[in-house]
Amino acid sequence: MSTENLLGERVPLAQRDPTKISRRNRLLALLFGVAAVAAVAVAVHWFVSGRFVEETDNAYVAGNVVPIAAQVAGTAREVLVGNTQYVKAGQPLVRLDDTEARIALGQVEGELIRAVRQVRSAHFSTAMYRAAVEARAAELEQAEQALKARSDATVQVVSGEEYERARESVAVAQANLAAARSQLASGLATSGSGDIDDDPAVMQAIQQLKLAYLRVARTTLVAPVEGSVAQRSVQIGQPIAAGAQLMTVVPVRQVWIEANFKEGQVRNLRIGQPVSAVSDLYGSGMVFHGRVGGLSPGTGSAFSMLPPQNAAGNWIKVVQRVPVVVSLDPAELAAHPLRVGLSMTVSVDTHQRDGALNTAIDPAGAGASPAPDEEMDRADALAKRLIEENDGFGPGEATSKSDEGLSRPRGRKMACRSKSIPCRQ
Repeated sequence: MSTENLLGERVPLAQRDPTKISRRNRLLALLFGVAAVAAVAVAVHWFVSGRFVEETDNAYVAGNVVPIAAQVAGTAREVLVGNTQYVKAGQPLVRLDDTEARIALGQVEGELIRAVRQVRSAHFSTAMYRAAVEARAAELEQAEQALKARSDATVQVVSGEEYERARESVAVAQANLAAARSQLASGLATSGSGDIDDDPAVMQAIQQLKLAYLRVARTTLVAPVEGSVAQRSVQIGQPIAAGAQLMTVVPVRQVWIEANFKEGQVRNLRIGQPVSAVSDLYGSGMVFHGRVGGLSPGTGSAFSMLPPQNAAGNWIKVVQRVPVVVSLDPAELAAHPLRVGLSMTVSVDTHQRDGALNTAIDPAGAGASPAPDEEMDRADALAKRLIEENDGFGPGEATSKSDEGLSRPRGRKMACRSKSIPCRQ
């Protein structure tokens, strides 16, 4: 086959369609235009707000983990809660066997009652000593009058022997009065000011009563805060030593976020700046809001168990992170509870940069509020009731005028009945 004609023949080039070329140019122009507009929009967004936002995904939910430990030794009689159970503040968690503690409390109550009655007996003895002083003073006055009457009489009327007997009677009366006064002073020194609450034996018995009452009260372990039970390790019948940890209570409604920002990101962070956070639990559909509550005084590595030794020869610079505490909105936490340890993505708006750096506000729930401790008030009420029941006369019991000084109200001192009777002021 001859190829001469084929080699010498010119093949015409294909003609390009102007319509297609124009369409392609428009598409390219549109694409570059959209890219330019997007780039301008991104630049404007960064200039207006993006450069003021610091974001990190190295953030986790933190909260108080309150340990529940036994304050007294005993055997677990009842375990009233289990793991994940939600408890209120003051709700009983564990009850220990309190038989021995209640017996000890009864013994101390008896000691207090005996101390109160001994004080009252001492007060009655003091009143008796006062009466003896009055009697001896009257005897002395009578002897002195008899001596005076005989000293003015003549020898024919009063003999010398009778006069000497009168003088001896005065001396004996004076000695008896001095002895009575000494006995009264001893009684006053024993009874003190007359106030039962100031008596050393009663005060010691009251303190022993409080201690025994607290031991009984502490056989019931209650929740100091509202939250969920975790790490329960106690079982019924288990011997419990004082200080042994039995479980923990986590107040899930009082949590905060600890966000670990790079050291370059902390430059513009201030206390009180608004924060938005997204958790992996709920996804981007739920955005939590809060504020910067505080900045750590050191990096995470500085407070680690084994801090790095940067003086080594093989040192490599590592970007450090600073923990930042973020308080959350309590209403959002109530609607969408968070668990301690969950991952969060935190964004901080740093437009407002006039806030403080070192003065932290209390993040929501960072300081748990313990349940009010009423054991001491109840112990005081018990001691007061025992004293009132055993102090003086019973209610409604009539007293004579001669006993008026003995049945005085507590806290008032005895009034002196005679100028010749020594009285403690």
